[in-house]
Amino acid sequence: MEKRVLVVDDDPPVLELVREVLTGAGFSVSTVADGPACLRKVIEETPDLIVLDVNMPDMDGFTVLRKLRERPATKELPVILLTVREEHGDVLQGWLAGANLYMSKPCSPTELVAAVQQMLEAPARI
Repeated sequence: MEKRVLVVDDDPPVLELVREVLTGAGFSVSTVADGPACLRKVIEETPDLIVLDVNMPDMDGFTVLRKLRERPATKELPVILLTVREEHGDVLQGWLAGANLYMSKPCSPTELVAAVQQMLEAPARI
């Protein structure tokens, strides 16, 4: 069965590129463009993993991630933060919010697919 990945990014070209890369790697991919839509979609579709941008209008990725970690149904859901924000404080904030992995944009398609595969195959998550 295909693993389901939800990609959240407010930049349409990035959203489409990540969707294409992950679909090409055999994942079933859904996309949304903002934090509130992510929180709704997670309830509707129950993805196996989320690739989440940080810089978004209305609700940033750190806030989305904290809300996901507060819900019993999504507390353990693997989340990869994929963002241009590389400052030490941003990375620390991502880890403290509950990210399973913090990746910087741009990254290669190979790196992204490997990260998603690793997160989905990991027997235990921290």
